[in-house]
Amino acid sequence: MAAQIIDGKAMAARIRARIKEEVAALKQAGGVVPGLAVVLVGDDAASQIYVRSKERACKAAGLHSEVYRLPESTGQAQLLQLIQRLNDAPQIHGILVQSPPPAHIDEDAVIRTISPDKDVDGFHVVNVGRLCAGQPALVSCTPRGIMALIRSTGRDITGKVAVVVGRSNIVGKPVAQLLLQANATVIVCHSRTANLAEMTRQADILVAAVGKKGLISADMVKPGAVVIDVGMNRTQDGLFGDVDYEGVSQVAGFITPVPGGVGPMTIAMLLDNTLQAAKAHG
Repeated sequence: MAAQIIDGKAMAARIRARIKEEVAALKQAGGVVPGLAVVLVGDDAASQIYVRSKERACKAAGLHSEVYRLPESTGQAQLLQLIQRLNDAPQIHGILVQSPPPAHIDEDAVIRTISPDKDVDGFHVVNVGRLCAGQPALVSCTPRGIMALIRSTGRDITGKVAVVVGRSNIVGKPVAQLLLQANATVIVCHSRTANLAEMTRQADILVAAVGKKGLISADMVKPGAVVIDVGMNRTQDGLFGDVDYEGVSQVAGFITPVPGGVGPMTIAMLLDNTLQAAKAHG
């Protein structure tokens, strides 16, 4: 039997509708409008598309949106000064600097400069530490979206084996922490893992986040598993995930498509992080 498709696009639409209602209620109650500032340095085409998507999503949900498009030649000191101004701006509750910045910009310094309370990407070491300690934190948007997708299947996470393929600071590490907090038994795999297939076949929940087209094949998946494909691999033939969708969908119990799975949830969670930041510090 083919796997049930986890429709991230439909779920994201429901989340954005709920956010729109909460934003309207917040504005009516106290005049606070959640505000998101997005900073883009340079003219990378993919980054410009992402920024426009975020701008449209903010507008549709009723959030205040400010976009700063800076030239490629922008110096690091100038960028950090802008971030400091946004840290102090009362109408801004979330700050996002589009990644990757130009090579001459120290991305770690940029992340450190953003106030942890406005770090809606969840990348600041303070928020990473809060997450690891099990304290309230602004959590990275994609991992938050992944957890919502997993929970939407109705499967109980407690006691299940969850295998995360990928150990990035953006997805792999934080989603492993979230799964651990949800009482899963977590295995993190990466490029140095021996016998990857042996690891993945144990997974009741499998999260693939390495950026390698078709890495996960049907023979690497436990029958009935929940498979979350985070990969976004652009080729001349189109957009593909890290999972061989055609094969794995015949083995898994639930699976996310690419596109239409994890991607839409990332922006939805960005809006929600901005809303939560406004509620906490607005």
